[in-house]
Amino acid sequence: MRHLQPPNDPNLLVGTSTHDDAGVYRLTDEIALVQTIDFFPPIVDDPYVYGQISASNALSDVYAMGGAPKTALNLVGFPDDRLEMDWLEKILQGGAERCNVSGTVVVGGHTVRDAEIKFGMAVTGIIHPQKILTNANAKPGDKLVLTKPLGTGFITTAAKANACPPELLAEAVKSMVELNASGRDAMVDVGVNTATDITGFGLAGHAFELAEGSKTTILIHLGQLPLFPGIEALVQKKFFTRASKSNRQYVTDQLKVEGKPTEARLECFFDAQTSGGLLISVPAERCDALIAKLKEKGTIVAAVIGEVLPRGEKALVVKA
Repeated sequence: MRHLQPPNDPNLLVGTSTHDDAGVYRLTDEIALVQTIDFFPPIVDDPYVYGQISASNALSDVYAMGGAPKTALNLVGFPDDRLEMDWLEKILQGGAERCNVSGTVVVGGHTVRDAEIKFGMAVTGIIHPQKILTNANAKPGDKLVLTKPLGTGFITTAAKANACPPELLAEAVKSMVELNASGRDAMVDVGVNTATDITGFGLAGHAFELAEGSKTTILIHLGQLPLFPGIEALVQKKFFTRASKSNRQYVTDQLKVEGKPTEARLECFFDAQTSGGLLISVPAERCDALIAKLKEKGTIVAAVIGEVLPRGEKALVVKA
């Protein structure tokens, strides 16, 4: 997109310049639209659950901005010449279920014939123009809090090879289906500086973008990362996603590793997530209140995983 002429509209409050989760466009002094789109091929065999995960993943970008999703459009690629339409019906039902829970209305969509199944949503939410949470406002001294465990990339890849314990896959599915609404509610109640959700770029990529946007250095304590129980056994080369490699390459020049971290924890730092949790940058004096509020709201985890430092030589520092 660097070759495109950037928009010149004063009502565009958040565009592509800061790698934010969604775009924000002001309608009035009190209402702005939050807009996002996301879709991907199946990562689980159950079409209904796949629909749930895809919808939760798409809705997450609005929550990460502090907004409230209101409408959604289905985006579908489907090989109707090879698969029964019952599959598509179940996918759409799963997506609709998550939208219903979130208070989002599915207003339509678009479907094309494709060689591979793809499903996702374009979501529109609302937010007050002065209450937007971008990923470019982290302050030195902030604590970093994560609201879901890491490792879904390894788990879903292993599951495709029939090499993932069923109970571990079930835990990952539960996490991916879970909406980030409770995390949004908690951080809005407490008051935080910045938030982003952890998806395809992994914790490494999204933390890097937060650091770049905020012109700070992000320090991550690998030993404090919440991982799915038993994930260490799946951290093997054959279960690496293609995105794990690209995520590592994306941040390598701006990454400093201190100590001797275990392979599992370092690789989960790079692992591409699907419908991951919120990474929240909160003033240190409000961190305990945020943790308490996250637990009250019922997020899967509420883990302090690092802190924000003044910009140093590297954008990212990880400690064993």
